[in-house]
Amino acid sequence: MDLKGKTILLTGATGGIGEAIARQLTECGSRLILVGRSDKNLKYMARELRLARNNGFTLQADIATHAGRETIRTALIALENPIDVLINCAGVSLFGFLEDNQPADIEKMINTNVTATILLTQQVLPFLNKDQGRILIVGSSFGALGFPGFAAYCASKFALRGFAEALRRELADSKMQVAHIAPRATNTRLNSDAVVELNDALGNNVDEPEDVALAVENLLSMRNIHDVNLGWPERLFLRINAVFPRLIDKALRGKLPLIRSFVRKERDVNTKHVTINPV
Repeated sequence: MDLKGKTILLTGATGGIGEAIARQLTECGSRLILVGRSDKNLKYMARELRLARNNGFTLQADIATHAGRETIRTALIALENPIDVLINCAGVSLFGFLEDNQPADIEKMINTNVTATILLTQQVLPFLNKDQGRILIVGSSFGALGFPGFAAYCASKFALRGFAEALRRELADSKMQVAHIAPRATNTRLNSDAVVELNDALGNNVDEPEDVALAVENLLSMRNIHDVNLGWPERLFLRINAVFPRLIDKALRGKLPLIRSFVRKERDVNTKHVTINPV
């Protein structure tokens, strides 16, 4: 697909990866509809990227709410032509052992990462170009590799990968295409200090958002899009985990004491932010 002039709806546009994708696609001459929660950040991006020159615009909307999704639907109704690409990039993270995760935080994450993405995709489907429409879901390598300290987060990313796979098969007799792209660890504001230090301690490779954005451009530019796992040796780990999961179980068990120390650090930081009212 030649991305020049194509209308692309991008959620999570003010996040680290989302912002990098917006910049990358601007260079391609795409018409962008940027969705995010921060009106201030959206206005800044609209000016800096000069969205108006390609008839692009921003939408302040929280896709995790019905009102936010309705804002997007209303804007799509007003468009003269269908959109060519939907990029689901909105998401939040959650680090810590399950026993320490707050129920409200788990509910918020599942609602944002999974429920909102599914409902928004369902809502956008009628507005996609029937001849060449594309849906790209930005997931994570943790959508195929369960990792200690990220149980709930992994659950949300596994769900997204399954959603993309099933939807692709539902649309197999149409001209619309669906793909899932899975970045490895990426340097964004979603990472807490403890997560950054854990990646360093484990020797994990960490990409910049611009690396992911370039991969998104390359994928969308293909004639036929397909699922992509980013990074080596991460792709190898995912393949081993799919065939010989007990090998990965054993490897990660040896890392548990180290992971636990950073989980404890995260818990201590979060505890300091809790205000205890005197009796």
